[in-house]
Amino acid sequence: MDSASPAVVMPTARQHPFDPPEELRGLQAPGPIHRMTYADGGQGWLVTGYATAQAILEDPRFSVHPGHMHSPIAQPTAVSALPGFFLPMDPPEHDRYRRLLTGVFTVRRMKLLETEIEAIVADHLDEMELAEGPTDLVQAFTLPVPSQVIGELLGVPYSDREWFKRNAATLLDVALTPEQRQPAVGELMTYLRALLRYKRSWPEEDVLSGLAEHEELTADEQAGLAILLLIAGHETTANMLALGAFALLANPPRLAEVRDKEEGAAAAVDELLRYLTIVQHVIRVALEDVERNGCLIRAGESVTVSLSAANRDASRFADPDELDLTRSTAGHLAFGYGVHRCLGQQLARAEMRIALPALLRRFPALRLAVAPKDVPLRSDMTISGVHELPVTWQADQPNPAAS
Repeated sequence: MDSASPAVVMPTARQHPFDPPEELRGLQAPGPIHRMTYADGGQGWLVTGYATAQAILEDPRFSVHPGHMHSPIAQPTAVSALPGFFLPMDPPEHDRYRRLLTGVFTVRRMKLLETEIEAIVADHLDEMELAEGPTDLVQAFTLPVPSQVIGELLGVPYSDREWFKRNAATLLDVALTPEQRQPAVGELMTYLRALLRYKRSWPEEDVLSGLAEHEELTADEQAGLAILLLIAGHETTANMLALGAFALLANPPRLAEVRDKEEGAAAAVDELLRYLTIVQHVIRVALEDVERNGCLIRAGESVTVSLSAANRDASRFADPDELDLTRSTAGHLAFGYGVHRCLGQQLARAEMRIALPALLRRFPALRLAVAPKDVPLRSDMTISGVHELPVTWQADQPNPAAS
């Protein structure tokens, strides 16, 4: 496609909760890259093809620096300017910070954390069972589990967990303005600086103790990195658990596979990640003129990479609109690609692999308490999901999904 073709406005609202916007899929046939108009009127590019998405995400000629970046969604953040918060940084500054965290989210560390994750999941399932239902699965399970897990990983004292969880929820609430979230940012930074001072004197086997050992970092950088870990290990996982549970409840054969099969949980998790791709897009800015698929992307132009569309590219995944829990999903882009690939991906995988089967086995009659069309979706947001997921498991409750 050449630059003279009509520009499109990127759709973000999903017509179906588990699929990318239909307009995005329609753009894939003409080609993998398209001129687009951003929310502020700026002009740039939209990528919907898998191979082109992968190529741009690993190309050092594209920057993540937000200075000249246009976004399809007006969704400012209250935390990107924090010291140590390296998500909007390019190498080598990005690499300097990220190297300090290479041991935090390794597969080995996640294996060590699995016992704690299992206990946290069991505790919340116990509380659900005592409450008897119906309940909102988001508030009862999919939101508090990742919050408690990241508190365990960081080393937040148990007595502070409820306070920490409340402020973390405020920080991560995209329905709030940056001004409304800023007090939580300030309180968390103050709290984390104090806790890091304590960890320097009385270290334990946790992430904050490890950060406290890095004397080359300022106290603010250490606290900023801790907030980054909070976000990396929480927001996307909470939304994946909720939307993943919704997808399985809407697809009983696939639900039975997750509930009844002891093997294959890892493959099922990655297929859910590919199929749902809750981080809808990422943005890059060209540092120089780059030609890609016959299109000249000029220096300074923004490129929006639709991860959700790329993960449904039929040239990469056969029958991409089918939820096939046995397929190989190697190379899916749900966590991004290249040097900015999601830092918390192993934690997200571990939580989903443990939490979803445990939920379905504890409540074999679990079902939606409302019709699927009445589940409120997170629309027009970078991270998709659901605001609420009303469920029940009581025999005397009606089944709206069957009506």
